[in-house]
Amino acid sequence: MIFIVKVTTNKEERALEMIADRVKKKGIQVYSAVKPHGLRGYIIIEAEDRDSVEEAAYNIREVKGILSKNISYEEIKNMLQPEVEDFNIEAGDIVEMIADTFKNEKGKVTRIDKKKGEVVVSLLGAAVPIPVTVKMDNIRVIRREKDEEEEDAEN
Repeated sequence: MIFIVKVTTNKEERALEMIADRVKKKGIQVYSAVKPHGLRGYIIIEAEDRDSVEEAAYNIREVKGILSKNISYEEIKNMLQPEVEDFNIEAGDIVEMIADTFKNEKGKVTRIDKKKGEVVVSLLGAAVPIPVTVKMDNIRVIRREKDEEEEDAEN
């Protein structure tokens, strides 16, 4: 059975550690406990029954309560295995910001984090290169470094 446990926001890792310690020490029938992707203030626990979850979470300061509804794996699957979209962005690409504070600014991609959906861009218009982290959907590629190399080889 799968249960959602409400915990203090930004204390999910601490709550997980304390629950895991108690489960190991007391041999409670808890099979797994995870912090869901993209959902703050909650953890997900798979256990034999509600009593096992209550025993594992009992008197832990970060735990605020257990949601009464029992849920299925299908309902939480996307939180456990986030879908990573295949973005066509590579390090070295010249991009333009299409949203946020830096709208219409151009930059060069220096790093890509596909899991978070973010890229680190070094702004081209700045006197000193400033690395800026932006969401992948807030930029568009305007020039590829490979395209430039191919053009240079042809000339």
